[in-house]
Amino acid sequence: MDETTRGALRRSLGTRGRAWLLVGTLAAGLLSAVALVAAADPADRTFAAISDTAQSLMSVLTPLFGILLVRDLRRAPDTIGVVPTVLAVLVPAVVVGVGGVLVCAATVALTPAAVADEPWRHAGTVAVGSVLVQGVAGLVGTGLGLLLRSTVLAFVATIVLPLGLFGLLGAVDGLRPAQPWVTPFGSVRHLLSGEMSVLRWVQWLCVLLIWGVGLNALGAAALRRRGRPDRVGAPADGLA
Repeated sequence: MDETTRGALRRSLGTRGRAWLLVGTLAAGLLSAVALVAAADPADRTFAAISDTAQSLMSVLTPLFGILLVRDLRRAPDTIGVVPTVLAVLVPAVVVGVGGVLVCAATVALTPAAVADEPWRHAGTVAVGSVLVQGVAGLVGTGLGLLLRSTVLAFVATIVLPLGLFGLLGAVDGLRPAQPWVTPFGSVRHLLSGEMSVLRWVQWLCVLLIWGVGLNALGAAALRRRGRPDRVGAPADGLA
């Protein structure tokens, strides 16, 4: 692993601002899990149902890690590459995903209320799916961070664009079947339910190619067109 990659990995969670962002993201997942257990019917108190809500909420914040890494790339005085920056977002994404799995599992295991007859059904698939959901969310952040100069605008776009496309496709009967093929939210529902099939895994791969690979490739190309080199400098420590 070269120094530019190590530097990007360190920055992914290595500043105080990003550490607090991680704490806030996991806290949001914990609060939503506890609230759901308290309010839900016993039949809905399952690991899958709680993960669906908690991981979906946390995936709204996960793109911020990618956006901030791209901001580092723009500001850096030393050379770091686009690819290491994109890959580095997988570190906080995995931490958020695994942390969310532990939070949801503990909430189900420790609740004093009655739970469903099979609260751990599809738990393994849901756990894997939780990490994959956060990974795609982080990559959406880097992709839109590369495309859009404004950090705020990029963050808003990570919410508006995926959900807007999902709603647009859902509003037209003939286009509704395309939702799980081209929108993260359409695939998230399947991953976090744990009820995956070969077709649904293929759908998730399509979403990964569009929002994870394609969006970042488009962002890197846009960065070059704006006259930026493939490698730009590194940020000062302590930046959010």
